[in-house]
Amino acid sequence: MAFENFLAQLLNGLAGASSLFLVAAGLSLIFGVTRIVNFAHGSFFMVGIYAAYSLSGWLGSGPGYWLALVLAAIAVGVFGALVEIVLLRRIYHAPELFQLLATFALMLVIKDGTLWLWGAEDLLGPRAPGLSGAVNLLGQQFPSYDLFLIVVGPLVLGLLWLLLSKTRWGTLVRAATQDREMVSALGVNQAWLFTAVFALGAMLAGLGGALQLPREPANLDMDLVTVGSAFVVVVVGGMGSLPGAYVAALLISELKSICIAIGLVDIMGVSISFSKLTLVVDFLVMAVVLVIRPWGLMGRPQAPTRNRGNLEAPLRPAGPMVARAAIVLVLVLAALPLLPSMSYAPVMLTDLLVAALFAASLHFIMGPAGLHSFGHAAYFGLGAYGAGLLMLKVHLPMPLALAAAPLAAAVGALVFGWFCVRLSGVYLAMLTLAFAQIAWAIVFQWDAVTGGSNGLIGVWPIEWLSDSRHFYYMTLALVGASLLLIRRLLFSPFGYAMRAARDSSLRADAIGIDFKRIQWTAFVIAGAFAGLAGAIFAYSKGSISPETLGVGKSVDGLVMVLLGGLQTLSGPVVGAFAFGALRDLVANNMDYWRATLGAVILLLVLLFPQGIAGFVAQRLGRGRTQEDA
Repeated sequence: MAFENFLAQLLNGLAGASSLFLVAAGLSLIFGVTRIVNFAHGSFFMVGIYAAYSLSGWLGSGPGYWLALVLAAIAVGVFGALVEIVLLRRIYHAPELFQLLATFALMLVIKDGTLWLWGAEDLLGPRAPGLSGAVNLLGQQFPSYDLFLIVVGPLVLGLLWLLLSKTRWGTLVRAATQDREMVSALGVNQAWLFTAVFALGAMLAGLGGALQLPREPANLDMDLVTVGSAFVVVVVGGMGSLPGAYVAALLISELKSICIAIGLVDIMGVSISFSKLTLVVDFLVMAVVLVIRPWGLMGRPQAPTRNRGNLEAPLRPAGPMVARAAIVLVLVLAALPLLPSMSYAPVMLTDLLVAALFAASLHFIMGPAGLHSFGHAAYFGLGAYGAGLLMLKVHLPMPLALAAAPLAAAVGALVFGWFCVRLSGVYLAMLTLAFAQIAWAIVFQWDAVTGGSNGLIGVWPIEWLSDSRHFYYMTLALVGASLLLIRRLLFSPFGYAMRAARDSSLRADAIGIDFKRIQWTAFVIAGAFAGLAGAIFAYSKGSISPETLGVGKSVDGLVMVLLGGLQTLSGPVVGAFAFGALRDLVANNMDYWRATLGAVILLLVLLFPQGIAGFVAQRLGRGRTQEDA
């Protein structure tokens, strides 16, 4: 490749780093002060570019265009402040994962609100006045606007540094990132400090979106893509470090540009497309950084905690009433397909049972083990592809392929888990996401084996299971046995050791429990059960696509676990049935189903912060206490 082309790609990377840094800087500020993992942060970026599109049309070209970008960022900042006041203030004391669920629901509402206001078509904005041309660099034409963006990133970083280091407000923000309780004890109005920080973070995301208006069309998929990249930048740079966020944005953007510049090359007779690495290079960087330096490039190591963790609701064996309710539920599930009016029931109930097993496998490591995973869909997908490939490529009979598929997922969990259990908190969650995205990229691009973006077709069950009712009863038996086995494991010595490691790793280590090995084993067990769910799903649909390993599938699992309740064993099953039924009901009967689903989830989070099953268990516990008294 000519040096001039290589230089142009490097400059493209610098331009892309500026917008990415703006979004990541806002996310880093919000997390550092409020400790909220804001899943809706990408929505502020998306609203910023849509608002800039409309305002630039109203205010015209020339100075009006630049005013439109500024006003769009301010409008998003005001919108962020309203979100913080109306919603987030009510859930600051809720567990962090429920805050994540609330911001995910908010993302759904904002997406459909954007759809209602601007429609579903992509909207391409006008060129920036005065910067619509190109500059000649070593014989290459480089857009003037991109040169402007290259300057914006360092300029905003400098302004933020001045704001945070040279003003009293900035001093309070930095103090709040270290010890929020102490700042409140000193008489600082913590509520308004949080609101101001959230508004600033949202404004930065909105500005990042507005500045992208001349470079790419506004579309409804920007929110999830942007927030994923922003999380990567924040984690790679180090949580709470603005210089680290800029360095990480620069590193990732430049690596993507270099991959594009290299293109397709032959290495020892093997053709390798570096361009395809752009789909996963940011997650590869994050995985490498977290394995080598778990606190990020410019972050600080987390001090070991001596607290006992969350002991609010210890797990207890099921009482007679719960056992009877479970038996009744199984009988009802077995009887429903026999009703003449429920001909579609086997297909629908099979999907719900698969979702329940997937959610239960995630709950196994999230609740009792305290390992928060954002990439659990990797093992679901590995199980699905394992079943399909063993049947189509190796020509194993369906029963053998179904039995071997969980082993494929367990092997993936064995490898990924070895790295993941060495981290904790947000860093652990993000490393699981990185490994899941790496697995997704391999499946998505390995056309010769996995079918690439087309996936696999023809993954059908054997003849006697081709009837949907027969397949449903097999699913009911497998899922029921798996749930009983999971429950048995949780009340075995291994399960108690797992919860001891969650509640206090220091004390567990002091009494001789190898808590890292316990957590690693839990990772493998959870991966195997998720793989079984994926294999059943593959045979129920007859085909597999890369989306089975995607971020959306992992988010669905998180929503189901949190909606049902993290501190109850029935929570994932209740959450899976509630979420699946709610999504099907809303999606099939409403145009703006995402907003409706998000609003319902928000309502449930506000009313039942402990989850649906957790709320019921709490009410029943109070009733028994009153009767005993």
